[in-house]
Amino acid sequence: MKLKYFLLLALAPTFLFSCVSSKKFKAAQAQLDSLNQAHGKLQGDFKICEDDKAENARKNAAYAKEIEELNKQIAFLRENNTTALKQLEDLSVISSAQAESIKKSLENIGAKDAYIQDLQASLARKDSLNMALVMNLKGAIGNLDDQDINIKVDKGVVFIDISDKLLFRSGSYEINERAKEVLGKVAQVLKNQSDVEFMVEGHTDNVRYSKGVLLDNWDLSVKRSTAVVRILQRQYGLEPSKVIAAGRGEYVPLADNNTAAGRATNRRTRIVILPQLDQFFKLLERK
Repeated sequence: MKLKYFLLLALAPTFLFSCVSSKKFKAAQAQLDSLNQAHGKLQGDFKICEDDKAENARKNAAYAKEIEELNKQIAFLRENNTTALKQLEDLSVISSAQAESIKKSLENIGAKDAYIQDLQASLARKDSLNMALVMNLKGAIGNLDDQDINIKVDKGVVFIDISDKLLFRSGSYEINERAKEVLGKVAQVLKNQSDVEFMVEGHTDNVRYSKGVLLDNWDLSVKRSTAVVRILQRQYGLEPSKVIAAGRGEYVPLADNNTAAGRATNRRTRIVILPQLDQFFKLLERK
């Protein structure tokens, strides 16, 4: 009995130690499992952090680029703002220093515009008067062949071209009777133009001419011109102070003198209704 008790006492620490070690082991095992779980969670959290870090880095780079672009825009706007302010400053200086000058310039522009309109109206009126004169001349002359007499307006000037075959015999400067009738009709219209002047031009072809006191085509063209002027003055009462006699010889041809038809066209007497330059210049002097 004592021996059993003694053995029991001897073995008791072993059993107790064994029990205690098993509890510690289980506790340690539980703690290890907990630590493993914590470690796994930390690893997961770390991975999430790494992913967030990469995403944040990407976002930061994008934000940095956007900030850079915004800074460029701000710099551009500041530069434009500075330029605009400078322009406004300059404008304010001009407006204050030269306002009166600008006002006068605008007034001058308005005056010049009105002046131009006056000129245009005067030119339009002159064109209308010229066309009326042409119609009156054609109406007075009637259905005369256009090859013998041609009335036209060229560059604002009225021209009456009369062929020499209607006015003169060949090589002569004496006007025939039929031509006097035509000149009378022309004179009747011209007499109503009391405020204009006329020039009678004699023209020839280039065939050399010399007869009596006439030395060349110059002489012939002048004599034909003065013959027409005398008829207009003496027989039909055209004011001589308003008529100019001129000879142009062969030097202002209308056609080629190498053909008979061309030479016939060039032999002519031209009555020019002279532009009223004095009235035009008076209009210019108004400004």
